[in-house]
Amino acid sequence: MTMVLGGIPASPVQDTLVIRRQLRRIRLRSQMIALLLIAPLFLFLVLTFVAPITLLLVRGVDNGEVARILPRTATALEGWAGAAVPDEAAFAALAADLKAAPREAVAEAARRLNYQEPGLRSVLLKSARQAARIEAPPYREQLIAIDDSWATTRNWQALKQAMPATTDFFLLASLDLRRGADGAIERTTPDNAVHVEVLVRTFVVSVSVTLICLLLGYPLAAMIARAPGALGNLLLILVLLPFWTSLLVRTTAWVVLLQGRGVINSALIWLGLLQPDQPFELIYNRIGVLVAMTHILLPFMVLPIYSVMKGIPPVYLRAASSLGAPPFAAFWRVYLPMSMPGVSAGCLLVFILALGYYITPALVGGPRDQMISYFIAYYANQVTNWGMAAALSGILLVAVLILYAVYNKLVGVDRLRIG
Repeated sequence: MTMVLGGIPASPVQDTLVIRRQLRRIRLRSQMIALLLIAPLFLFLVLTFVAPITLLLVRGVDNGEVARILPRTATALEGWAGAAVPDEAAFAALAADLKAAPREAVAEAARRLNYQEPGLRSVLLKSARQAARIEAPPYREQLIAIDDSWATTRNWQALKQAMPATTDFFLLASLDLRRGADGAIERTTPDNAVHVEVLVRTFVVSVSVTLICLLLGYPLAAMIARAPGALGNLLLILVLLPFWTSLLVRTTAWVVLLQGRGVINSALIWLGLLQPDQPFELIYNRIGVLVAMTHILLPFMVLPIYSVMKGIPPVYLRAASSLGAPPFAAFWRVYLPMSMPGVSAGCLLVFILALGYYITPALVGGPRDQMISYFIAYYANQVTNWGMAAALSGILLVAVLILYAVYNKLVGVDRLRIG
């Protein structure tokens, strides 16, 4: 059967072309309808998730505020080599910028420069207050008379390093690095080298919590999967019970349990296992952090493993036993490999959630147990250093992406099948 086009019978080739065009139009219409259906959700994710994270990460390299507030100084320092104090033109440009800029803008630039060179904030603010009295050259002697630190190269080097529109200052500082006077990357002083230690501590605590949750959650998930209907449902409800209370309430409950005169130590003293003046130190240290985080994150390990175990037929273990395999061998060679998708998913979920924990270490941990999220909140809320907060967030994000890539290479997320 052939189609008729304009009164002329069409050939089979023309029929095929027409059908293909119609199929393409139908497919395109279906794709447009699907796109319109997901467009609100996609726009919501972009506005509330992607855009804020992108803007935060940009703050880690953004450096335009100083050059915007001190434009003449930025131009004057472009050709300065940094070996000696700049010439009279640079002092004149700085004096003109300090007189022209609003007081709030100078304070903003001073705060940013103080990250680069501690103490420069007070020097710049004092110079800005007294710059109005500088009406004629020589500007060099008058600025040095206001503060003699202008006679050294340290302040000028900090100004020059803060002038480019983008900077690696915060990213280097988040790795305990900095640029020296010659521009070479060097390590910061040991007193200020804390961020790498905090990053390592964050990963150590997260890995420890993940392993503890795995050791506790795997047998618990197996017991729930093998339990009869009513008992299994009851155990599953008990696992989900912590979700019915807030994170803050659960963490505060552990403070009551673990403190020196808390429930656990009081019970041990009452049983005669401890001296009243020598209670166990279970809180404000690493023990308290691991215990509280394990309790909160354990359900996230149990549920993926349980969902996989529930789909493993018990006949497989009986078949292995009937073929002469001991119980441990049957578990190791049959049951464990089949449950690995749940184990992989649970470990990945618990590890990523543990990386960003803030409330629990802040309440039950000591000063040496705070994780990187504490310092991100510190820089963002207390000292208003958005550059460092963004840089630490970016370093953590890159580290997680690298570990995720390694995990995907070894395990393969695309091979995970839960349920």
